[in-house]
Amino acid sequence: MTKAQRFASIWDAIEDTPQQSASMRARSELMMALQSWVKTANVKQTNAATLFGITQPRMSDLMRGKINLFSLDALMDMATAAGLEPHVAIRKPKTAKKRPADELLAA
Repeated sequence: MTKAQRFASIWDAIEDTPQQSASMRARSELMMALQSWVKTANVKQTNAATLFGITQPRMSDLMRGKINLFSLDALMDMATAAGLEPHVAIRKPKTAKKRPADELLAA
């Protein structure tokens, strides 16, 4: 029997590297914020697409959560166009894990 693993995020469980996990976490947060904005502002997808500078089929991809089709940059640009104020927050991990940078600093 194997011991159950715990992850802080679903992305930590399914992505191969911490970098990929961090990128997917940020992209998913932005995508959910954009979906929420479109729904609460009661904006038609065609109008939102025009505002974001994308096509309506691409807007449909956004609303359906097709996260792999959107870069972090594109989602940041769309959030800014929607009048949202996206930002990056950096914090230290809750658990003290050995990271490659820690090993470099110790050498």
